[in-house]
Amino acid sequence: MSEKRKDNKGRILRTGESQRKDLIYQYRYTDIRGKRQTIYSSDLKELREKEKTIQKQLDDGIDYAAGKITVIDLLERYISLKQGVRYNTKVGYNFVLNLVKKEDFGYRQIRNIKVSDAQKWIMKLHGEGKGYSTITSVRGVVKPAFQMAYNEDIIRRNPFDFKLVDVVPNDSQKRIAMTAEQQELWMDFIREDKTYTKYYDEFVVLLGTGMRVSEFCGLTKSDLDFENRRIRVDHQLVRERGGKYYVEKTKTECGCRYIPMTEEVYQSLQNILARRKKVKTEIVVDGYGSFLLLDKDDKPKVALHIENEMRWAMKKYKKLHPDKPLPHITPHVFRHTFCTNMANAGMDIKNLQYVMGHSDVGVTLNVYTHASFDRAAEQMARIIDLSKQRGKHIACKCV
Repeated sequence: MSEKRKDNKGRILRTGESQRKDLIYQYRYTDIRGKRQTIYSSDLKELREKEKTIQKQLDDGIDYAAGKITVIDLLERYISLKQGVRYNTKVGYNFVLNLVKKEDFGYRQIRNIKVSDAQKWIMKLHGEGKGYSTITSVRGVVKPAFQMAYNEDIIRRNPFDFKLVDVVPNDSQKRIAMTAEQQELWMDFIREDKTYTKYYDEFVVLLGTGMRVSEFCGLTKSDLDFENRRIRVDHQLVRERGGKYYVEKTKTECGCRYIPMTEEVYQSLQNILARRKKVKTEIVVDGYGSFLLLDKDDKPKVALHIENEMRWAMKKYKKLHPDKPLPHITPHVFRHTFCTNMANAGMDIKNLQYVMGHSDVGVTLNVYTHASFDRAAEQMARIIDLSKQRGKHIACKCV
């Protein structure tokens, strides 16, 4: 039996380790391409820390290739490749990763997971009270992660490649649009209430433009063209949980647009500017300054401010008017309502798509517009009436 190699201090060296005549330690290993590599250090402890890092990298590559990594490891690998994503997307990734880390499913090796295993896990989440929208978000990260492994021939099939509605019911609440009566009730309440009347003009702008709330918060004075009565929308303002503000592009490339000012919106924007506090130093975020909306600390308002305004106002409304119920109102409900109002008024769908900033006209048609029997009956009657009038006009000409 050969004697184990030792250093000048009598310490036993591990496989691959050696000490040169100048007392420098070295470690030789074979990388994933089969090439011999060497690392050096004057300290044995430091060398072994480097060895651990190298070995982990080698193991990760070998285990991934063999499908031995866990679901958690797969998600971390997938997420690490998503560079330059929006803040909200990062938040979504972390939410899913943290949820999976609490599940036994997350510690299973990906090579052993079958479609039925994935389906049972989804059913488990639903049985524990996770909503359809939450499950959709989870699957929206886990499925492409497994697809990455499938595309790289790590697994034979993506176990999450199935229709979600075949496994759990879609019990999520459908997006709603306020009726004309509900809009009138709500806006009259806001205008007359002593506490919330100060937010009336903000609500008028949101309801009258269909802007995303983060786009509204991102508006600066220079985005308002009162002469041509239009609003430039080409960015949105976001604040991270830690309090950091930043400006990012609109949700889609089609989000860059001009929105016409109606008379009501024009007046409300003028009112907001007239009431805007004069601050000594304007806060500049990523080159943008003079934001239209400021909070009590003279900082730019963000989506959460307006969401809270609506939530607090809704709480008071319900208390004062239990006999006149309203749906749960949010800035996004305003956006749905605006789109539906414009569609019902006969606005051309491509023009409506432009104003809404949708990249796909299908979203404008199927998600944001809401049909009703009353509206359908009204339009049918109008079409029939127009047809009759045209028929009489033609008959008169013939006579």
